Amino acid sequence: MIAGIGGASLGTEICKCLCLAGKYEIYGCDISPTAYGLYDKGFTQTYRISRENYVSEVLEACRQSGAKWLIPGGEQPNALLGAAAELFSQEDIRVVTNDAAIVGLFSDKEATFNKLSACGIPIPKTTELTNVADVNTVGLPCIVKPATGSGGSASVFFAVTTDEALIYADFIRRNGSVPIAQEYVGDEEGEFTIGVLSLPDGRLVGSIALRRVLDAKLSVAYRGRGGVVSSGYSQGYIDAFPDLCRQAERIATVIQSCGPINIQGRVRNGVLMPFEINPRFSASTYLRALAGFNEIDMLLGYLISGELPTSKSIKPGWYLRSLTENFVAKEDVK
Repeated sequence: MIAGIGGASLGTEICKCLCLAGKYEIYGCDISPTAYGLYDKGFTQTYRISRENYVSEVLEACRQSGAKWLIPGGEQPNALLGAAAELFSQEDIRVVTNDAAIVGLFSDKEATFNKLSACGIPIPKTTELTNVADVNTVGLPCIVKPATGSGGSASVFFAVTTDEALIYADFIRRNGSVPIAQEYVGDEEGEFTIGVLSLPDGRLVGSIALRRVLDAKLSVAYRGRGGVVSSGYSQGYIDAFPDLCRQAERIATVIQSCGPINIQGRVRNGVLMPFEINPRFSASTYLRALAGFNEIDMLLGYLISGELPTSKSIKPGWYLRSLTENFVAKEDVK
């Protein structure tokens, strides 16, 4: 069961990975009646569930379908279902995610960067944004974003003046979140999204890196005034990138990851500078599977049968993406 299957989302990319493996019966659920995945033929069956009774209705969908493995298809499902993992385990349903403590920690960007700094991981200068001194700490231009819920570059702002940074920080506070300011790292040496997979006992399986292309409209959230901010739609060049993968694997090791994590960062003087870490599968997971690193299939294989994942040969090349369309008759809307 994949929970959260909106269009061009992590959930639908997970479905593609499972279809590629060719050995799973796949179900999906979502709160939106127009979620693309509800009508995707890759699913055996899909379920419309309510926002108000989210966890209990996901559980009921698992009961009805007989699904024993539940994969969150996004940031919010990951947080909600990860916190309820014990409830699902009582009915012999495993939530396929990272450790609950890791999910909780890395759902808060301020806590994330405090943890990385304490572990000796190089990071962009990062601080909670409350006044002019905080802007001076990180310098200009800078990135301003909420401490929670900024995955996929949601609500991320590129500020070139102190006034802009403070005004946007006030906007974030008025929307109930904590604003943070982060040093802007240029993309001269590349921006990367790197997936690192660890087993539930902490053993490292491997990693895969994609150098993002930032000249495609789909992959850019903002460009101008001396900076570029990527969107949540990664595409670009996948290759070995052994040094950067080693750095990403070190991050996974020191934070004691027990599942999938996705590290987004830019490179300065050969050093990976992470600006976002999500303790879940990434929406670029299907691109990785096409390259030979089907992290979802590898993790499920271990969880289901104890099969230890083996190192896969990566197929170097450009991995590109676009949007797709679908027609649903109004009488068929769930």
